[in-house]
Amino acid sequence: MVTFRHDDPGTPEALWDAWRGLRELPVVGPARPTVLLAAHPDDETLGAGGLLALTARAGVDVHVVVATDGEASHPHSPTCSRADLARWRAKEVEQAVTLLAPDAHLHLLHLPDGALDHHARALEQALDALVHHGSRVVAPWRADAHTDHETAGRVAAQVAADRGAELLEYPIWAWHWGAPGDVRLPWPRAVRQPLDAVARAAKARALREHRSQIEPLSPQPGDEVLLSPALLAHFEREDEVYFRTAADDLTAQRPTASLDATFFDDFYATNGDDPWGFTDRWYERRKRALTLAALPRERFRRAFEPGCSIGVLTAELASRCDQLLAVDPVAAAVDRAVERTAGLPNVHVRRGGVPADWPDGDFDLVVLSEVGYYCGPADLADLVDRAARSLTDDGVVVACHWRHPVAEYPLDGDAVHEALLAHPGLAPLAQHVEEDFRLDVLARPPVCSVAQQTGLVP
Repeated sequence: MVTFRHDDPGTPEALWDAWRGLRELPVVGPARPTVLLAAHPDDETLGAGGLLALTARAGVDVHVVVATDGEASHPHSPTCSRADLARWRAKEVEQAVTLLAPDAHLHLLHLPDGALDHHARALEQALDALVHHGSRVVAPWRADAHTDHETAGRVAAQVAADRGAELLEYPIWAWHWGAPGDVRLPWPRAVRQPLDAVARAAKARALREHRSQIEPLSPQPGDEVLLSPALLAHFEREDEVYFRTAADDLTAQRPTASLDATFFDDFYATNGDDPWGFTDRWYERRKRALTLAALPRERFRRAFEPGCSIGVLTAELASRCDQLLAVDPVAAAVDRAVERTAGLPNVHVRRGGVPADWPDGDFDLVVLSEVGYYCGPADLADLVDRAARSLTDDGVVVACHWRHPVAEYPLDGDAVHEALLAHPGLAPLAQHVEEDFRLDVLARPPVCSVAQQTGLVP
């Protein structure tokens, strides 16, 4: 894992300038409609200001999306609050983009600086509305070793793959912590964009607009300059460098097969007995409470919970069920679930994965909690069909899934719920949607509301 500080000495630009590898890179292709994503104000200028200027000059459509206002750049400033910095930096990026591409469409999303990973869904929706087949997405490099850059790059890569767009990823901090020939950088995908004198001048003028980053806020401690002259030298070159992935290659990179048991075995081995924090995270406790509250009946005769993990939800479901069968593909997780439910005679836990190990018999409750997106499209269709077909006449499916994209997963939570809602044997009974997760309750049609079931209304 790469770690660095912005005030470390870093790799001198002279070393990069002396390396022939940069000068021998292939050139970026012709301009095309472009969506340029910046995690913070100034990323757009540092990483892709020259390309932005050239693209605008070519007369093609350009959108610049700035995810955050960069309000966390000076966390210990004695003179400037986060709100002040947000307003200041938003104005700076407006002026910079105007200098680079006067006709560009600027989108300021105002997502929290330093916490973009918790708002990936909002970022994805913003990009999805702008990116089209055959266009170009320009975004921070996914492995730049900055959490917001990584999230921005990951989301951009997913949207580009979904839309059939080319992806250009620009490194920023990698010039600081990396070195010529560094194997951690994907040089086989690297391309360069030559900048003429006009584009370089526009980039230099735009960079000067980001005064909050290239000058001290004040002489006081905590207001120091963020981008030193040594660091800025990396962005004064005659070429900009990107890591390019063609649209076809992006599509090929997306996993289409379901994740196998080895993935989960390794995940538990790397991240401990409770890798998702089921036992100690308020987020998980609240989500379980909402899931249990969404159950449309007080009691269920026979329930099935695939992907039960260490049995935390299992133990809470047990109080609502006469019989509960729970399965998980990971032996260590099953052992923990068995221990957790040892005093609950109505619970049976065993090892198994779905859809392959779907049990025999009917259920009046099937709980799909954070399991569907591990399936490839074919297995998800099988999973949904098995769930629907195994329901009793009064049976329900309760599904709850994380909505943010995860690179290793074949699908996202929304795709899982869309597949459930599209099945002819299931109809929606209740729904709860947040930015982070989605909860749906489905039943055999025609559905009856809880008030109808209990006689409160006809």
